[in-house]
Amino acid sequence: MFRKILIRISAVAILLALVMSAYLLLARPYQLSWGATPEEINRPMPGDELDTQPTFLSTRAITIEGTPHEIWPWLVQMGYNRAGYYGYDIIENLGSKSGLHSAERIVPELQDVKVGDEVPISAAGSWVFYAIEPEDYFIWSSKASDCAFTWALYPIDENHTRLVSRIRWSHHWSQPSLLGFDLFTEFTDYLAIRKVLQGVKGRVEGYNEPMAWTNAEFAFYVAGALIFATALVLLAVCTFSRERWLAGLAAGTAWLITWYTPIPIWMGTALLACAVYGLWRACKSNKPKKPVIIST
Repeated sequence: MFRKILIRISAVAILLALVMSAYLLLARPYQLSWGATPEEINRPMPGDELDTQPTFLSTRAITIEGTPHEIWPWLVQMGYNRAGYYGYDIIENLGSKSGLHSAERIVPELQDVKVGDEVPISAAGSWVFYAIEPEDYFIWSSKASDCAFTWALYPIDENHTRLVSRIRWSHHWSQPSLLGFDLFTEFTDYLAIRKVLQGVKGRVEGYNEPMAWTNAEFAFYVAGALIFATALVLLAVCTFSRERWLAGLAAGTAWLITWYTPIPIWMGTALLACAVYGLWRACKSNKPKKPVIIST
């Protein structure tokens, strides 16, 4: 009995090690620099001084057809209980006093901000405006730790601007109460910030993505994570088999691909369907077969 448990634990550990190695070597570098050029990644930005040796450092960017003057009002009004984040409203604005939908217009009463003003990030807490340079950049910073969330605008020409987001903070390895949130941010921050950048771009350029599509996209990402989690649970509680372990590896690979590669949603959905089918076949093939009784 103990040997079987040890085999199952080892199988889960090896599977997680492989998937996490792929995340660290391939997916993480991509997600930390989504949309940004090498120049933007290496360029110093306001807020860098707040954490000079962060364990999490992302620089992400998008080109917007608009001037800093046109983009700035959409940025400065963002926040929970404010204009929202123009992203996955179904989760980011849940319980917000301003409603579930992110603003689709510039809100005048949210434009007048100054250094030190509080900006609610979620229902769980808030940050403050650490620095503001109108139509250039602003920085959100946590009250509890040295970290910086910088939004900056870099004009390309008269009609196009690069919106660059830089986040720098360090994992709280010695504070277990905060580590869970750190790990959640580690894996999901990319999905959220990418959608925020796209949401700002859409509003400035006059296109607001239908909430139904955004919700479907969010459900797609949740499904990818749940399928991988289900594969791990099955591997941990069921009798070990090579087929089940390979199905778990396929589910982990599907999760990485659907979350961290730029494939179309329809292609990712097909990939997740294949992962589910693989898990089903692995479970089915390992059910004990009824003995065949041959009558004489």
